[in-house]
Amino acid sequence: MSEPAKAVLLLSGGLDSTTVLAVARSKGYSVYALSFRYGQRHVHELDAARRVAAAYAVAEHVIADIDLRVFGGSALTGTEPVPKDREPAEMGAGIPITYVPARNTIFLSFALAWADVLGARRIFIGVNALDYSGYPDCRPEYIEAYERMANLATRSGVEGTAPIRISTPLIDLSKADIIRLGRSLGVDYSLTTSCYDPDALGAACGHCDACLLRLKGFAEAGVKDPARYAGG
Repeated sequence: MSEPAKAVLLLSGGLDSTTVLAVARSKGYSVYALSFRYGQRHVHELDAARRVAAAYAVAEHVIADIDLRVFGGSALTGTEPVPKDREPAEMGAGIPITYVPARNTIFLSFALAWADVLGARRIFIGVNALDYSGYPDCRPEYIEAYERMANLATRSGVEGTAPIRISTPLIDLSKADIIRLGRSLGVDYSLTTSCYDPDALGAACGHCDACLLRLKGFAEAGVKDPARYAGG
């Protein structure tokens, strides 16, 4: 019997990347999960990534160390306050301070390098073009451009032995649809965290953009969010 195909998956420990992991496993991939300690303001997402990786018994889970604090430009890597209690129209107007400059480009570059080494033909990423909070590196045209570049920039792409494909199974789904998909695949969302500004014990604030989008998604899906919220 042939070995399962390998895939590199960007795993943040959040709702979206965990759903994508479930999708990748349902398609029979042997998943190599990649997370980052990039100078983010809290480590709870890495704790969640470890929980999720263990629950899905991934082939390997690597946490890469880079420090994006040296460039600044984001509330997630600096001391600027995280926006709270914004209306949906505000979230969709402009690029918010929680955008980390070029983060997905940097993360995908690490994933691409690992895929080239592994001979993996697939990279999974949980970007979403609907509930994406204005981030430019979550759009379909960005992913398409990156995939073209990836196949120009790697040995496997140039030699044609393993052309890289970037899979974005959530790209056109609403948050509610993502939750419905995950539940159909048995995802335990209590393992995940989405909050930009949790308390010291990891309880979600319930007021940042990520929390509001998550809560809206669960409400529209008709499901209770199992995440811990401060004061809840």
